[in-house]
Amino acid sequence: MTFPVDVLDVRTELLIGVVWTDITDDVYTRSPITIERGRKDEGTRTDPTKVSLQLNNRLGKYSPRNPLSPYYGLIGRNTPIRISVPGPESYLSLSGEAADLIATPDNAALDITGDIDIRVEATADWYVARSQSLIGKWSTTDGQRSYVLRVFNGSLIFNWTTAGTDASALFHMATIPGGLRRAAFRVTLDVNNGSGGRTSTLYWAESLDGPWTTLSTVTTAGTTSIFSSTTALQIAPGIPTTSPVRTPIRGRVHRAEIRSGIDGSAVANPDFRSLPEGTTSFADPAGRTWTLAGAAEITDREYRAHAEVSSWPARWDVSGEDVYVPIEAAGIQRRMGQGKKPLASTLRRRIPSGGPLAYWPLEEGKDATQAYSTLPGVAPLNLSGLDFEANDTLAGSSALPALRNPARIRGTIPRSTASGWQVEFVYKLDTMPGSQTEIMRVTVAGSTMRTAIVYASTAGIRIEARDTSGDVLAFFLFNNATALADFVGVWNRLALFVSDAGGGQTNLCANWRDITNSGGTWTAATIYTGVPGAAVGVAADWAAATEGMAIGHLAAFDVAGSGTSPGVTIYEGADDGFAGETALGRLDRLAREEPGALDLVWVDGDVTRSSELMGPQRPAPLMDLLEEVPASDGGILYEHRERLGLVYRDRSSLENQAVALALDYEAPGEVGPPLEPVEDDQRLRNDVTVKRDGGSEGRAVLEEGPMSVLPPEDGGVGPYEESVTLSLALDAQTQQIAGWRMALGTWDEARYPTVHVMLHAAPHLIPDALLMDLGDRLTIDNPPAWLPPDTIDQLVQGYTEVLDQYTWDLWFNCAPAGPWTVGVLEDDALGRLDTDGSELTVAVDSDDTSWSVLSNDCPRWITTADFASDFPFDVRAGGEVVTVSACASSVSDTFTRSVTDGWGSATSGQAWTNAGGTAANFDVTGSAGTHTMTSTNVSRRSSVPATSPDFDMVVDLTTNDLASGGSQFAGLMARAVDSDNLYMARLELTTAAAVILTIRKRVAAAEATVGSSFTTALTHVAGTYFRLRFQGFGSTLRARAWLASGTEPDYWQVVATDTDLAAAGTLGMRSILASTNTDTNPIVSYDNFAVLNPQTLTISQRSVNGISKSHALGTALALANPLRLAL
Repeated sequence: MTFPVDVLDVRTELLIGVVWTDITDDVYTRSPITIERGRKDEGTRTDPTKVSLQLNNRLGKYSPRNPLSPYYGLIGRNTPIRISVPGPESYLSLSGEAADLIATPDNAALDITGDIDIRVEATADWYVARSQSLIGKWSTTDGQRSYVLRVFNGSLIFNWTTAGTDASALFHMATIPGGLRRAAFRVTLDVNNGSGGRTSTLYWAESLDGPWTTLSTVTTAGTTSIFSSTTALQIAPGIPTTSPVRTPIRGRVHRAEIRSGIDGSAVANPDFRSLPEGTTSFADPAGRTWTLAGAAEITDREYRAHAEVSSWPARWDVSGEDVYVPIEAAGIQRRMGQGKKPLASTLRRRIPSGGPLAYWPLEEGKDATQAYSTLPGVAPLNLSGLDFEANDTLAGSSALPALRNPARIRGTIPRSTASGWQVEFVYKLDTMPGSQTEIMRVTVAGSTMRTAIVYASTAGIRIEARDTSGDVLAFFLFNNATALADFVGVWNRLALFVSDAGGGQTNLCANWRDITNSGGTWTAATIYTGVPGAAVGVAADWAAATEGMAIGHLAAFDVAGSGTSPGVTIYEGADDGFAGETALGRLDRLAREEPGALDLVWVDGDVTRSSELMGPQRPAPLMDLLEEVPASDGGILYEHRERLGLVYRDRSSLENQAVALALDYEAPGEVGPPLEPVEDDQRLRNDVTVKRDGGSEGRAVLEEGPMSVLPPEDGGVGPYEESVTLSLALDAQTQQIAGWRMALGTWDEARYPTVHVMLHAAPHLIPDALLMDLGDRLTIDNPPAWLPPDTIDQLVQGYTEVLDQYTWDLWFNCAPAGPWTVGVLEDDALGRLDTDGSELTVAVDSDDTSWSVLSNDCPRWITTADFASDFPFDVRAGGEVVTVSACASSVSDTFTRSVTDGWGSATSGQAWTNAGGTAANFDVTGSAGTHTMTSTNVSRRSSVPATSPDFDMVVDLTTNDLASGGSQFAGLMARAVDSDNLYMARLELTTAAAVILTIRKRVAAAEATVGSSFTTALTHVAGTYFRLRFQGFGSTLRARAWLASGTEPDYWQVVATDTDLAAAGTLGMRSILASTNTDTNPIVSYDNFAVLNPQTLTISQRSVNGISKSHALGTALALANPLRLAL
């Protein structure tokens, strides 16, 4: 029997010494175990995990100071604790340490030298900058290496050798998809593809069952082979001699296969999913015997929390019979956030890792009289004339001193036996001295050069080598104007160093680099006869010309340069606080710099997109620096539940997720009470300002719509302001992030602060529920009738889990997932851009399937004629979702019919009404609709009813004769009530063959030009078609004309404003001759008429979401799932 028929197998363990010890029998069931993870709602920091339980302490076992306790001296503050439940299957658990693995001895069947097919299914941290082996026959010593499949920093890599050595190694690498947890990877190697070459292919899939997606295929000239080594097949081999070190994968391995030949027979295929917990050795179906080593284990435990017991409060009742300890353990964030001093500046942290002989940060307090060295055995700088804490403008440093007049320093460098040296420091000199001024000098031993000096002046940067008598051995004056400009006015690094020039000579170099503006690197160099020697002291004497110069981070190294390049580059990046590194790059660096304090992994949702670029890292506690990343990048930093550590999900990993837990409100037990949507303003932010720390700011304001800053009486909610300062590299980032935060803060959807899942009532959900983690997507189908009918779609922000004997409850803290569904170009579902606003021009009943819709100017709905393959799609109107199967212009006519004395009906079905002249003046010739102008000053008009006062229409027009005596006029009309009340966009075809465009109106028979006329560059040629477009939205009227065979202009040639005619009326074409025109019965021909806007949507399915209703004129329409831009 299994849960919930049997008791839930909750296991509680303490790390006693170095062993996880099961204390489940001492956990009281009268008080269920409660676990809280994550955050209560969106937009705040995640809280430390909290684990609450009671321990039976009748024997004093859990009193840390009780000498009779078996755990005396072994438990105390921050003793680790973990809680687990059984999962649906077993797995191989690997720690990532080299000794913890599983292996099967070498066997003839494994000695594949030809085609090979390797497959592994695992759950791991795929994106960390750590080289992790998955499976392979790869010895720790060179000479017995066959192949290995591994991952590194989001890439899958296959290595093989032809001779067992690194020198004969070949590789194939490909980027893996973002956001993976459990995944399968595969490589096939065709050693001889039949075309004189070899082909390797890397794949991924959700499991070993496929289907497989190709990541990369590489075909290379020349055949290959795989070395047949005697090395055991391991999951997974660690290689400590490589750089970076290759470690076994850290995580879970579910199964693996080695096949001889591509899709060949399996020669090794361990499957850990059904093995009993605690198995230490077993034979796989292919006959290979596998044995576990080190801390590798077969287990089915799913860890719900790892935390630390910070206190052991002893409690008892008055009788003394009930003695217990109510534990409230906390996650690692609690300890990391308490009692921690700020991390030192990036330069101060970085420079010691370069192995200096001496290092003086010069970050002392303002009352300091010396500058201490961070290195043991190195004396402080002897100095005078320095004002400490005077300049705090260098991003990679705490405040540094500025020089007074005079000022001096003297420092002793421990003698090194190495030949070669480098002295480096940062400085900021505002202006170049007018005369030669000492900047720094280095005392050297063991060389003909006793002193190396750098001077600066407007004449140039001078570097000198002097002997023991003070005579100049060699010098060079560097006077490049750009180099001199870079030397002053900004923060610089200056390095003095030597390098071997050969032939008994040595290069002496001064190298400087503009830190502030990432300027060029410049080098002044000279050469002297003699060996490099060793730096044994630094000194400088400064006077008025250097007053105010800031200086700091003076270090000496026993490393020679190469040519004119310094041998030490440890300052690089740290000097500007690593400004510009990505959010994930910062986490990676901090994790490497703090290996003992920080176990941090991350999920990269899209390896093709960079995470946000960070600003300089300033001195702050480690936890604060870590929290800067989600604040800037928009992801979630939270605690790992499978170990004491942290996980960061970057912003892209939250976007466009698959559903992790699908619930059905109508399914018994899946959604427990209460399910209570909240319509509040807790996270509402419609006026967002983002400021870059140390830089500019950007602001985003939602000015229209129901969530806008408009007052409620005008359709908004009023202003809800937010102002944040973030660590960002560029000022340009602020506007984009402000827009994104505003989009999140104005998402118009109810929140579901709590979704309750009762796993004891719905045990079929347990496998999926166990995998749910912070940021995952949860949906609820079939919500109750009193709620909106759409699927409830949420992202989990945190949860509370209660584990009892026969009950297992999860209360998920949620926020809407909608804003995290972002656009993907060329994607059928996520790649559709919405209109800027669209509405019904005619009311529709609940069963109507032809809808007339008007869109704001642009973009309009795509048409079936132009984008047939992009249909169907869903739109939402008045809460109802419908499927659109076709879209066309509301009126269109290609005039391919033949009609005499009339125009008949348009291609789209509307009947034309003709007016002016006689019926004989109107015909359709099979290629055009015509107006025959038998008289002057009498208009001919052809029209159809309009469904909206707003319009956007186009037509091709021409005449069969040039104008004589007076102009010909032809064009489009709109909002026409009769011949005396209308707007028109008119082309005047003059007797000089000019083409003039105007917008005109007739109101109560009085005609006038609206706006100005536009004389086009077109020439009237009889029979040549012009295309005319006329648009009207509200009081704004616009028109443009061009050759029908040409390209439409990207600007409106005439724009006018008028309010006299506002009703829809009719629209169509109008022709007239000037009273002085002498042409004989000229014919105006019209073709390809179309009302582009409004459009007609054909609805193939109503009530897609269960809502069936009528919709009034003016009801807004939008894509049900429009493209939303990601940050």
